[in-house]
Amino acid sequence: MFDFNNPFYRPLWKRVAVVALPGTWGAFEFVAGSPFWGVLFCGAAALAFHGLFIAFEPRDTDVDSKDEE
Repeated sequence: MFDFNNPFYRPLWKRVAVVALPGTWGAFEFVAGSPFWGVLFCGAAALAFHGLFIAFEPRDTDVDSKDEE
């Protein structure tokens, strides 16, 4: 469903932001008294953390041009 190996996510600050934003919003929802939305957003943050930090193997964009030579 999500392509976490896209070269767009290569910079560390983008990966941190993609994980931190839904995680922070999920914590806010728990504090505000909405556990459903808190679980939903924290689950999205956990999925992003796994995809962007644990199983992250970005594709090289130059591979296609090297294969043609």
